[in-house]
Amino acid sequence: MTYSSPLLSVHGAVPASEPDAGVAAHYGDPIPEQRRLDRPSAEAIAGVDLSHRGVVSVSGEDRASWLTTLSSQVIDGLPAGSSTEMTLLSAQGRIEFQPHVIVGADKIWLIVEAGQQAGLAAFLDSMRFMLRVEVADETEAYAVIGSTSPLRGRGGVSETADAWRDPWPNIGPGGTSYAGTEHHPGEDWSYWETLVPRSDLPRLEVEWVGIWAIEALRIAAWRPRFATEVDEKTIPHELDLMRTAVHLSKGCYKGQETIARVHNLGHPPRRLVFLDLDGSEHTLPETGSEVFVVDGKRSSGKITSVALHHEAGPIALAVIKRGVDPEAPLVVRDATSHVDPGADEGRGAPATVEYAAAQTVVVSPEAGQAVGRRNRGDFLR
Repeated sequence: MTYSSPLLSVHGAVPASEPDAGVAAHYGDPIPEQRRLDRPSAEAIAGVDLSHRGVVSVSGEDRASWLTTLSSQVIDGLPAGSSTEMTLLSAQGRIEFQPHVIVGADKIWLIVEAGQQAGLAAFLDSMRFMLRVEVADETEAYAVIGSTSPLRGRGGVSETADAWRDPWPNIGPGGTSYAGTEHHPGEDWSYWETLVPRSDLPRLEVEWVGIWAIEALRIAAWRPRFATEVDEKTIPHELDLMRTAVHLSKGCYKGQETIARVHNLGHPPRRLVFLDLDGSEHTLPETGSEVFVVDGKRSSGKITSVALHHEAGPIALAVIKRGVDPEAPLVVRDATSHVDPGADEGRGAPATVEYAAAQTVVVSPEAGQAVGRRNRGDFLR
């Protein structure tokens, strides 16, 4: 069944498309909404409806140690109220789930992308064996609200509500940075996801802003998201998730061999980049549009997220090949839309719109190969 949030009945609500179908893209004023979210005040409580997200709980005495053995992160020993993120990987080290983790008083909450809750619950259930854990899909009971300031005790949200505070871009215990710069724009990123009873959602005294608002702020902070930046081949190194989602000193877990091998001996095959896009077209490229080096004939990667930022203008995240020169000017080619299909290239043939793009390195091409690394001078000697 297709989900439809009750907040879509709010005046001016415009439905979002995939991967956020079922909630509002905006409520009639996308840029002012983004400004309100970016600059929260004590009086106005701005919130993003994320009620399409999935919520899974894990209870039982062994819950923390069990999740630690299954995932890339150490959950065991974290006190109630803590937040972290983890990945659950394939045997080849590819990301299958990237839950946001809330350590509650008697449960551990896992927030995932829309539609992932059943698959995550089924996977966890299959791994219980004789351990004292219980897994429950609680999506029908709880909704998620995004915000850039804490919501607990405000706007009708309970003071004891469980909330996830995004650790990005802090380097967690056992983590490491793959970033290509010392200054990280995510240093100003402040983001929470709060769990509320789903029945309370329409009654909350929150100034709702659309998901376009938080997406623009997320892109500006270089924050990767499972629904957009992850595909069937993604490993954590490519997205700089080694800083927040991977503990390099923990014990065995599925996919650990790839994590260790790439980090210690190799380099990730692709890397996340931030793009400043030319705004003269007055449109945005579609996600999935291909990225080329200027004058290049072969695609170097794809746009994964794109938005119009209230200060920076059109911006995007893209995943490109590691070998692309960090200084190379890029161009994004969108062959999908924005123009009359019969224009310029013959009736019925889709035209391609090109956007000049300046890249900023997010994941360094030199990241990895931590064991035996030596500088150029040593190598030449």
